[in-house]
Amino acid sequence: QAQLVESGGGSVQPGGSRTLSCRASRSIFRESAMAWHRQATGKQREWVAIITERTTHFADFVRGRFIGSRDDAENTVYLQMNSLESEDTAVYYCSSGAAPNTWGQGTQVTVSS
Repeated sequence: QAQLVESGGGSVQPGGSRTLSCRASRSIFRESAMAWHRQATGKQREWVAIITERTTHFADFVRGRFIGSRDDAENTVYLQMNSLESEDTAVYYCSSGAAPNTWGQGTQVTVSS
C-alpha cells in the first residue's frame, strides 16, 4: 500500500531553520520524483519543490532558502528550510510521481515570533 509520512514540523522563529522528513513506501519512492507542497490556512495547496535522483527544483518563493535531498536507502526525502518567514507557515506535504493521488497527513510548520 502506497504510504507517505511527513514529520519534523513545529514552531520556529522568523529567520530560523527547520528540516522536514517524508518517508515513503518503497514502491512509490524508488526511482520516483518526490515533491513537497504546502497549504496555508485559507489558501490552495501550492508546489514547493521537486527532488529527483539527479536534481532539485524549487518554487521562486523558496529558492535560495530551502534545500532538498533524499536518502534512497531509507526511502526518505528531506526539506531543509532556512531563513524562514511568517509566509512559510503552512502544512507541508510530500508526494510521489509514482502515486500522484496519494497524500500523507502533512506536518505543520508555524513561523512566528
